[in-house]
Amino acid sequence: MTAVAQWNDAPARERAVADVVFRQVLVHTGQHYDENMSGVFFDDLGLPQPDYCLGVGSGSQAAQTARIMLAIEPTIVDEAPDLVVVVGDVNSTLAAALVACKLGIPVAHVEAGLRSQDRDMPEEINRVLTDQMSDLLFTTCRDAGENLLREGVPSESIHFVGNPMIDSLRAQRERIEASKIVPRLGLVPRGYAVITLHRPSNVDDADALRRMARTLSHVAHDIPLVFPVHARTRERLAEFGLVEELERETSVKLIEPLGYLDFIALMQSARLVLTDSGGIQEETTVLGVPCLTLRKNTERPVTVSEGTNCLVNPDDSAAVQTACATLLSMPAFRQQHAPEGWDGKASDRIVAEMALWLADNCVMSVGCGGPAAR
Repeated sequence: MTAVAQWNDAPARERAVADVVFRQVLVHTGQHYDENMSGVFFDDLGLPQPDYCLGVGSGSQAAQTARIMLAIEPTIVDEAPDLVVVVGDVNSTLAAALVACKLGIPVAHVEAGLRSQDRDMPEEINRVLTDQMSDLLFTTCRDAGENLLREGVPSESIHFVGNPMIDSLRAQRERIEASKIVPRLGLVPRGYAVITLHRPSNVDDADALRRMARTLSHVAHDIPLVFPVHARTRERLAEFGLVEELERETSVKLIEPLGYLDFIALMQSARLVLTDSGGIQEETTVLGVPCLTLRKNTERPVTVSEGTNCLVNPDDSAAVQTACATLLSMPAFRQQHAPEGWDGKASDRIVAEMALWLADNCVMSVGCGGPAAR
């Protein structure tokens, strides 16, 4: 069985947190460097400004990972933290975990154990390797813990805490509701679909992206599409001569990437979402919006079994069009549902587990400054 936080033991958790004083150092690697996909999120989510901005920018998988490692190592050495916390499955996640592990500093991985079983995905490699280097593994769903156990991770290192991404969504609901993005774009609630694309398998291959553009043109005959275009995706669309093709479709609206609040508001009022993003699968599940994931697999199967998510092969244009037509023929919204632990309190449980771990592993360790000194 997966080791699970005893969430009902509130007094023990409160005592643990009270006994440990955290000093957080926030490092922004700059992997996502576009202002609309980076800086605006600090404002939208009410995050403090980063203590360090590394500005690594774009590049190949190897080049970007290497630059992050070179940039973050002096920061970790200078700060000498008791624990390095990494989130998700991007190159920054793997790079920071690898540097910390080589320096002998414990690592905590938030969103551990997610698996698509597809090693062609760079994110899958990042997930597997990061989990093998982590001392604390925080999972968002039960199947993630089962994945880790099969891979030989000790059960005592695995903590099912729920989904911190949903914490952000719930915490910002009032500000999301206040967004004017839908009328600003001239849209009618439930009268449009949202599309996002950024996976290399969908956008880096000219034939695949050309096929996808034509599929979207067909879908747009049934429902208007709003397409916040990822910076990499826009580069590929331009490189392959597809921008003009999409812009000729009057029912396809290409727009710049949106900040968090506006994007969630846009999805919340959509009739349908088409995406290749992992996080959007989770957000649409909680929002109750039908989601068509343009991938052959997902590392978040709970969004299929308990949510609004359907997988469809992006290479099969007819299947995508049929799936869209089927979803559009169904009632506009399914009942909103939050899988176990997606209750807005995952971050509290993560902090409590880190406090307990630090109390057990740092305060009593020779040569460790101890969390109380932080």
